[in-house]
Amino acid sequence: MKIRRKLLLAAAVALAVAGVAVPATRPAYAASLTEVTNFGANPGGMRMHIYVPDRRPANPPIVVAMHGCGGSGPGFYSGSEFARLADQYGYIVIYPSAMQEAGFGKCFDTWSAASKRRDGGSDPVSIASMVAYANRQHAGDLNRVYATGSSSGGMMTQHMMAVYPDLFKAGAAFMGVPFNCFANAADYPPGGQCTGGNMNRTPQQWGDAVRQAYPGYTGPRPRVQLWHGTNDTLVPYSLLQESVEQWTNVFGLSQTPTSTDTPQANWNRRRFMDAGSVVQVEAYSVQGAGHSLPSSGMAAAAISFFGISNAVPPSPPSNPPSNPPSNPPSNPPSNPPSNPPASGACRVTDTITAWNNGLTSNLTITNTGSAGINGWSLVFTLPSGQTITSGWNATYSPSSGQVTARNVGHNGAIAANGSVTVGFQATHSGNTAAPSAFTLNGAACTVA
Repeated sequence: MKIRRKLLLAAAVALAVAGVAVPATRPAYAASLTEVTNFGANPGGMRMHIYVPDRRPANPPIVVAMHGCGGSGPGFYSGSEFARLADQYGYIVIYPSAMQEAGFGKCFDTWSAASKRRDGGSDPVSIASMVAYANRQHAGDLNRVYATGSSSGGMMTQHMMAVYPDLFKAGAAFMGVPFNCFANAADYPPGGQCTGGNMNRTPQQWGDAVRQAYPGYTGPRPRVQLWHGTNDTLVPYSLLQESVEQWTNVFGLSQTPTSTDTPQANWNRRRFMDAGSVVQVEAYSVQGAGHSLPSSGMAAAAISFFGISNAVPPSPPSNPPSNPPSNPPSNPPSNPPSNPPASGACRVTDTITAWNNGLTSNLTITNTGSAGINGWSLVFTLPSGQTITSGWNATYSPSSGQVTARNVGHNGAIAANGSVTVGFQATHSGNTAAPSAFTLNGAACTVA
């Protein structure tokens, strides 16, 4: 009995620290983690903490970030990178704390019958209430709500995408399990069939489970990013494939990935695109990793997958100079620059996220003209040493040198003052700069 207690304690500690293994060093901002006690319907009896960065857009995105068993919202805030990235990108982070006891302490309820249907009760309803609070009190954008989490939180991430597909636009699950993997409370770890290592259902069975969570729903489904360590034995690595089968079936996609690559050392990625070349499902196998995700850089990859990694503008200085310089130049230039920046009928913002030998580029294309555009091509020249390996929301040809990005089926129209966001992943040989110029349908764009 003493040995069993020690094993359970060790497992509980592993789950408690899952996803918080990387201390997040953050600059001193005025914003801080705040507990909210009256956020709305709370059948799960959960606690809510929220982080609202000082600098954010008028209607910021909302990210729900969920801890592992035995952990807490404040613990996941302190030990993961999502709050630091919120300071950079201007989104709100909700940190729920699970309060229901399971085999490893307090875990998110992904086992009860009430939790497995839309508005059925328990933790999913409580989390949906937290999102509504962020919208109501902080003008959070309900069209840009995302879920992420580690271990039990990764399980709840997939759970929320199944139960509330109309609320969440995408999710990134670390070390989770497919929706409806647990039959009931007795099936939850440390015992049970789901995490016993032998779970194997057909893609159709997994997909049907998601469809039954919200019968009659025919709207868009949230895009899914999945992460799992190949040496994870607490939540077996084999469950990554079961999750892939579930979500590709939900989207009606082939089990064969559209592309495979290694965006960073030991990160083997499979991507599953729809007919419009949009990545609906992507799965990361992290070589040699145990039950210890997310590790450094993975939160940034999740935020990039969500499409919200566009930095907020810097705040103006709090004390601007009241007087002009006392010694202006004695000989100001008599002529303006001979080559002023071009100001076209478009504007492009390029956000680069780089690592060892790879990078991602998120491009926001804005039509600054007075008429709408129907069908577009964006031309730019990649810096030397960069080669595109995959892309989303556009087709790219060729993969290096002067590249033309063309719209896909769903985003060919850009209204006047409207914008679209596209992106690509590339390898590089040391030069991670962005292209210096872009043209849209032949017109030069302003580069923001």
